[in-house]
Amino acid sequence: MAAAAAARAALPRPHLALPSSARRIPSVSLAASPVPGPRAAAPVAAAAAAPPQPQVTTRLGDVIEAQQFDRAALNEIFEVAREMEAVERGSHGAPSRVLEGYLMATLFYEPSTRTRLSFEAAMRRLGGEVLTTENAREFSSAAKGETLEDTIRTVEGYSDIIVLRHFESGAARRAADTAIIPVINAGDGPGQHPTQALLDVYTIKREIGALDGIKLGLVGDLANGRTVRSLAYLIAKYQNIKIYFVSPDVVKMKDDIKDHLNSQGVEWEESSDLLEVASQCDVIYQTRIQKERFGERIDLYEAARGKYIVDKKVLDVLPKHAVIMHPLPRLDEITVDVDSDPRAAYFRQAKNGLYIRMALLKLLLVGH
Repeated sequence: MAAAAAARAALPRPHLALPSSARRIPSVSLAASPVPGPRAAAPVAAAAAAPPQPQVTTRLGDVIEAQQFDRAALNEIFEVAREMEAVERGSHGAPSRVLEGYLMATLFYEPSTRTRLSFEAAMRRLGGEVLTTENAREFSSAAKGETLEDTIRTVEGYSDIIVLRHFESGAARRAADTAIIPVINAGDGPGQHPTQALLDVYTIKREIGALDGIKLGLVGDLANGRTVRSLAYLIAKYQNIKIYFVSPDVVKMKDDIKDHLNSQGVEWEESSDLLEVASQCDVIYQTRIQKERFGERIDLYEAARGKYIVDKKVLDVLPKHAVIMHPLPRLDEITVDVDSDPRAAYFRQAKNGLYIRMALLKLLLVGH
């Protein structure tokens, strides 16, 4: 473990430029940098005869927000994700050793199934190990009043990378500003969920075959949904995009996202007619109304819940080539009879999360 940590520490660490942070020296989204060869020590005689030559690799920095990625970065991440599909298929017979000797710490202050388990599966599929706490808000020293910064300073002493989910928007940025090892934002309150956005865009590309020129309907809790916020930021990197916002009034998309889309020349409109929007879209991205974001205003939650449901009526008007996506978990916003339709992509979408997170861990820790 010490050798792995020393090798990782010796690698130059170009970081993705984070627009609102002055931390570290900004760089391009993915930068080429010389790195040493394999971490395993070579025999002394062989090393004396032929010293290992530096390789050129591409490594990511922290993953904090969707807008930090440019199209070149996205293309590379998606390329590595495709490679990870093959790695995962072959891992049952000959497990990968790409991240052997590395430790990932998962700090989740909010509940999670797909994100936490897919990150842990990704690390293990690549030969790494995992340190985890399922409910850090209750079962870590946070329950004693320890600050996030102190927790991060402690945990980075035990691990090579931290995956953080937190209930406060901006927590991932605070963690990254504190840590000297890579930090991945696995969702920060109503803020962002960049790895979900990456797997969502990857899914659209795999399902539709293109990203430029698509029409995307975002449905449900748009005010509190970190998944749709991150997806809006990321899909804005592509050309000729149109986004439809379909939501109850109490959870409409916030102005910061609309202003960003305007600044990027992305066409958008709000609609109250899900059937009309579905008839025009390549992707319907449904989300649940998030009860946990309403606090004591249960009356507002009940007024919003159940207003827009993807069911057989939506399937009847949805184009044959289109897909239905959902970050999951769902409640009643997609009826179960939709599951058997080939356009229901949400479980394939969840599986793609494994490949994207394998790709990110590889790029963050050893490069491409």
